[in-house]
Amino acid sequence: MDMRTMETRPTPLSTVAFASDHAGVDLKSHLCTLVKDWGYTVVDLGPQAGESVDYPDYADKLAEALKTGAASEGVLICGSGIGISIAANRHPHIRAALVSDSLSARLAREHNNANVIALGARLIGPDLAADAVKLFLTTGFDGGERHARRVAKLG
Repeated sequence: MDMRTMETRPTPLSTVAFASDHAGVDLKSHLCTLVKDWGYTVVDLGPQAGESVDYPDYADKLAEALKTGAASEGVLICGSGIGISIAANRHPHIRAALVSDSLSARLAREHNNANVIALGARLIGPDLAADAVKLFLTTGFDGGERHARRVAKLG
C-alpha cells in the first residue's frame, strides 16, 4: 500500500498541528499539504520562511495547541528532530517521540501512545517522512495492561 494516499475513513479525522524550525520549513510545508490532501485539518504554527528561529519556541507553540484543544496530534520538525523533541517533552501533556522511519512512528503510537512525533529534516527524506506521518496518524494505542501501565507511569 502506498502510504502517501489516504483511504476513506468513516469517522471524522483529527486536527494535526505542525511546527518546525528554519531547517524544517520545506519538509513541514510538504507534509502539511499531504496531510490536508488526506482529509485532515492542519494547523501550521510556523515558521513560514527559512530565517533562523529557535526550535524551543515552536515546540512551545505546538504544545499550547494540544493543551487548548486546537489540535489533537502534532508533528515537529527540526534539523535532527532531537532538539525540538526535547523541548516538546518539557510539557507534561506531551509525549513526543523522535521517529526516523515508519516502524518507529507506528510503535510510538501503539506502545507509547505518543501524541507528537518529531522528524529530522536533515535525516529523513520526504517520502519516508510522509510514510511515518501517515502511520502515526492512522495507528491507535495498543493499550493492554502492559503498555497502559507503562504509559501511566510517564505522568
